Amino acid sequence: MSTEQERKKRTGGGVCAYLTVYAALSMAVLLSLFFAVLEGVRQNTILLEAKLIADIGLDSLLAEYHRELLEQYDLFLIDTSYGCGQPSREAVETHLLDYVTRNCAQEEVFLGDWLYRDFLALEPGAVRLLRSAAATDQEGRIFRSRAAEAVRDETGLTYLQELAGWLDVVEKNNLAGRDPEREKEIVDGQIQSYQGTERKVEDHWVTIEMEDVTEPLEVQKQKGILNLVLEDLSSLSAVGVDLSTLISFRRQRGRINQGNWEILEEEPLTDKLLFQEYVVGHCGNYRKPLEKGLLRYQLEYVIAGKSNDLENLKSVVYRLSALRETANAIYLFSDASKCAQAEAVALLAASLMLVPEAAPLIQTSILLGWAYAESLYDVKCLLAGGRVPLLKTQEDWHYDIGCVLEGILDPEGTGSAGDKKGGLGYEEYLRILLALTPLEDQTFRMMDIVEMDIRQTPGNQHFRLDGCIDRLEAEVEIRSAYGYSTVLTWQKKY
Repeated sequence: MSTEQERKKRTGGGVCAYLTVYAALSMAVLLSLFFAVLEGVRQNTILLEAKLIADIGLDSLLAEYHRELLEQYDLFLIDTSYGCGQPSREAVETHLLDYVTRNCAQEEVFLGDWLYRDFLALEPGAVRLLRSAAATDQEGRIFRSRAAEAVRDETGLTYLQELAGWLDVVEKNNLAGRDPEREKEIVDGQIQSYQGTERKVEDHWVTIEMEDVTEPLEVQKQKGILNLVLEDLSSLSAVGVDLSTLISFRRQRGRINQGNWEILEEEPLTDKLLFQEYVVGHCGNYRKPLEKGLLRYQLEYVIAGKSNDLENLKSVVYRLSALRETANAIYLFSDASKCAQAEAVALLAASLMLVPEAAPLIQTSILLGWAYAESLYDVKCLLAGGRVPLLKTQEDWHYDIGCVLEGILDPEGTGSAGDKKGGLGYEEYLRILLALTPLEDQTFRMMDIVEMDIRQTPGNQHFRLDGCIDRLEAEVEIRSAYGYSTVLTWQKKY
């Protein structure tokens, strides 16, 4: 045996022993690197998982939208009272914490206790609601935005342009600004100022006795406008509501909940127009009563704001009559033929009363009375389902001058003027009146409608729109048993 072979035999292969020590030292370094990487993976996975938990938690909150509110009014809002009557930020935090806790837990993982160890060991920390926006915030802007979204895809631009055209006619002709009834009162007062004065006729003095040539029409007015435009009042709805429990009243008293989410963007004009279409589409009216609603004539309520259907209808009819009276007066004073008829009657009446200089005043009184009579016919047409143009022509006119002098407002032919293709129907006139109503009044009255109807459904007796939110921002803390903790600020909205 050679010397080299004997040395190897004695050392037992020293080279192998040298390599084993090297491998052991290298393994220590590699394991340190492996565990450092593993801990980094754990830390980043915890952060990613925390973000997912926060995101899913807020999504789960949004999934708790009010079901009846969506079914009846196509609105996605969270009722923060959760059916308990009193809206509460704490209730929202409790619900969010519950979702965060469930998403942190491993109980629902399939065979989680046997297959692997919980690598993250997550648990919820503090949950805090930082910001939210109530439906009633910024004078109802949030509510209008949600309503506009509900009808955006269904409302054509052409119809909005038509509405803008009608309003342009109303504005240019000041149909909503004039008060012909008041003008007639002033003219009639000037005519009556001659009463009791003395005037020398030939050789003796005569006391002037004035007569109102439109008196038969004035007598008719005493019946009340609903009696003049409707034949059967017994079929009208007389349902009333207690306004003191609704949002518009609470707003006046400063008793509404408010969010703390400030919206700086300008409200688009299209949202305001779309909101009006939302109101028309979700409200009943005299022609189409909403049987399941607490009020039947809801659109009339949004315009007038009275506590019962009958008063709302009466108020709307007055406004329609005033608008039509102004439009009819504009036509009459521009029609030479009808002005000549009124002038002839006025000259005769003034001569008989010995005050020929009062003829122009009497003529004006006759024309204004004539416009009023025609407006009653127009409203009668609209309520019967007919159509009436905004501005009439000779072909559209119905009454002759006899209606003023004799006070005969015949019901025959009611609705015939509404057969014109260019005319507007009752609902379209309501759209005009709605557009002339201040936007904030429209908004809060519509919210009244929503509240009163939702409260008719089971479990919603104390429903409040100022307790409903459409967006929120929350702070969510996620902890790990491995010593890590992360705090996330997350926000969501519909």
